[in-house]
Amino acid sequence: MKMTEEPLLTREKKSRLVRAYLARCPVWCAWQVTYRCNYRCRICSYWKEPHTAAEELTVRQFARGAANLARTGSMLINLAGGEPLLRPDLAEIVAVLARRHFPFLTTNGWGVTAERARELWDAGLWGVSVSIDYPDAARHDAQRGRPGAMDAAVRAVEVFRDTRTAPHQRVNVMSVLTAENQRDLEGVVALAQRMGANFMVQPYGVLKTGDASHRAQPPVSEHLLDLRRRYRAFLSNPYFLSRFDAALDGGVDGCLAGRATFNIDERGLVAKCVEDRAHPIGSVVTTPMPELVRRLRQRWRANTCRACWYNCRGEVEALFTARGLVSALPMLFAESRVRQAAAGGQTT
Repeated sequence: MKMTEEPLLTREKKSRLVRAYLARCPVWCAWQVTYRCNYRCRICSYWKEPHTAAEELTVRQFARGAANLARTGSMLINLAGGEPLLRPDLAEIVAVLARRHFPFLTTNGWGVTAERARELWDAGLWGVSVSIDYPDAARHDAQRGRPGAMDAAVRAVEVFRDTRTAPHQRVNVMSVLTAENQRDLEGVVALAQRMGANFMVQPYGVLKTGDASHRAQPPVSEHLLDLRRRYRAFLSNPYFLSRFDAALDGGVDGCLAGRATFNIDERGLVAKCVEDRAHPIGSVVTTPMPELVRRLRQRWRANTCRACWYNCRGEVEALFTARGLVSALPMLFAESRVRQAAAGGQTT
């Protein structure tokens, strides 16, 4: 594949992202483009809720929302759900967001084709994370409630990897750490590295289902940090990984939801986080961004929640600590790390 140079627009967006960070404005949001899903995951209950395409934003509304968000600077926007690939207009959504922001995609990988992957990259997709929780198909398929889920995920990683057109376009394998897979994680890291992909992890959140039996048991932080030292593909921020034990044993104080991050649901309603979507503070389409920021900060100041340590929380909060910010700088060179990993195996 031919890799193009970083365009001027990308450099401008990076400058606006830095300005937003320095101005203490939000720099990351999760935008749930749909809550519809074709999987029946044991570690999520969204698929049990009634959702229809009719309640979702149109591409034009996404464009209005993206322009509104840009009033405080560029943002990292994770397109999630549900399963975003269920929307046939996903590339159009990516295109309107990419004019001012950095769109990422989180997907189970089902049904990815070279044509669709290339369409998403060409539209301006910055990176993609494909969910793989186990190194073997039987357990991953059981976890995700869909026969063939593992084969689809591996194929999606390979397709996205092979259709990229620019060095900054990142392909990640994302694992949810649970009690059932915490001893098997190295196999998934090794799989990601063999495929030439990055690897990232986040702990299961009880808020997703109310079932605490899936929660991993500490200690896990040192094991994760050891894997990161030994595998170039392991990209999660070490500050984030170092707090896993605290997160699994009582929770981490100081949540920045509403201050540095927030959530937008499929209707465009804004809340301080994905698990607080029942309490929106406005609409990304119709409420001016300065007012959204003001209301989000009010929610942040009153926020005492310690219930999650999702990567959308921990990875972003790492940027607001000296140690975490320094650790995040190598992320700029993630592509070279993965290329070296695929060629040379482990770092040790």
